[in-house]
Amino acid sequence: MPKRSGFADASLFDTLSPEIRPAGPATSLPGHRKRLRARLLASGPEAVAEHELIEMTLFLALPRRDTKEIARALLTRFGSYAAVFAAPVPQLLKVEGLGEAGMAALKIVHAAAMRLGRAEVMHRPVLGNWHKLLEYLHAQLAREQVEQFRLLFLDSKNRLLADEAQARGTVNHTPVYPREVVRRALELAATAIILVHNHPSGDPTPSRDDLEMTREIGRAAATLGILLHDHIIVGNGRWLSFRQEGLL
Repeated sequence: MPKRSGFADASLFDTLSPEIRPAGPATSLPGHRKRLRARLLASGPEAVAEHELIEMTLFLALPRRDTKEIARALLTRFGSYAAVFAAPVPQLLKVEGLGEAGMAALKIVHAAAMRLGRAEVMHRPVLGNWHKLLEYLHAQLAREQVEQFRLLFLDSKNRLLADEAQARGTVNHTPVYPREVVRRALELAATAIILVHNHPSGDPTPSRDDLEMTREIGRAAATLGILLHDHIIVGNGRWLSFRQEGLL
């Protein structure tokens, strides 16, 4: 019986799940992957295209699959490298050939990136790292498909004590309770807070509810000597600062 894709036992080949069964001639994969790895290690991440970075991530989870077409399908469906890694699990699982193993590899990389971004801003003065803070918030929220409200708690030197998700809502509304915001600030001995939420529409223009909620939290915080430093709304590729816009 002739060999199939490097497997002498055809029946064994046929029992492999689609996630690990070679999609094409297995002998062509190792050389291609070695060349990609060599280019990445020699010249850094800019030396490889976005679809190649996704492809290389999937190598780890799908060692016997040709992941090039899966990577291209992901980019076509979600539009960008960042959007692929941030995509919701149910939507990722709809991509043919990815499977749970491939999806898990993408989510591991995404979680690692979020942790790295968080490490860049935690316990550091916010004002001196404003650009990094905005990059971190954009990575956390810009591609969320429902509104999420986050609280950044600062100490007396404006160092970031904590970043906590306070609530998740619908595509255009998140319930926020001023007393809960202030209570948590007191628990952390924070002297200032920054409010953050996203607009899934991509437009960071504040709504009337955003303006009123900000005023209510500001008043509640001020009665206990806590400063509302800013309220940042994150859109897709855009953001708005209440303080910079003169809204505080």
